[in-house]
Amino acid sequence: MALNQRRLKILNLIREDGHAKVQDLSKIFKVTDVTIRQDLEKLEKMGYIEREHGGALLKDVSSFARTSQLLNQKNIEEKREIAKKAINFINEGDCIILDSGSTTTEIAKLLVSFKNLIIITNALNIALILGENPNISLIVTGGEFKAPTLSLTGEMAAQPLNNLHANKLFLATAGISAKMQLTYPSLSDLVVKSAMIKSSDEVLLVADSSKIGNTSFSILGSIYLIKAFITDNKISYEDIKKIEEQNVKIIF
Repeated sequence: MALNQRRLKILNLIREDGHAKVQDLSKIFKVTDVTIRQDLEKLEKMGYIEREHGGALLKDVSSFARTSQLLNQKNIEEKREIAKKAINFINEGDCIILDSGSTTTEIAKLLVSFKNLIIITNALNIALILGENPNISLIVTGGEFKAPTLSLTGEMAAQPLNNLHANKLFLATAGISAKMQLTYPSLSDLVVKSAMIKSSDEVLLVADSSKIGNTSFSILGSIYLIKAFITDNKISYEDIKKIEEQNVKIIF
């Protein structure tokens, strides 16, 4: 059974944060607590979540932290191809920021043999991948832990970035809207993404082409915030044209 738009956005938010409170959801979606409880009841019956007093948890949320496996494993081959293209933009001596996400995780896997790099990340799984390389200086932000994305978020994750400078940021996104806006399912991530962008000389978006046309409920800003978009070769001619009209270089 298909979910309506509000329930889908609620599910995407819980998949991002691992949990949600009824009062918070009612404020975000501007509906009553009763309506949100009905939404959560439906999502629980469909097997996506588990309700608890005052809110809900993603089903089996603890397994992500236990296994260090990300929830989102869709289009993994495309993400690996994107990662191969992305590392061509990384030079020895660079200081780079790796955003949390499945595509940036694939980039991290290709950096384990690099030397003389400084890498800043808010992703604990990326830190574990790169931590075994003594030739990489690794900086991990603080912040609130989100199990499904194995990431750190919120003001405490953003604050350390204000005192750091990076040559390049490899930014993830949940979706690029029809209005060419970068969107995310979690409001708490916006402050972190904004701090990453402000700390970086160049911003490179890394996302598979299926993200184009998808919209989550929180908006970071227009795609013109980025210098280049590294994606897969399934991107359509129409999407290439739209993005290039925003003065963004596309690598596919």
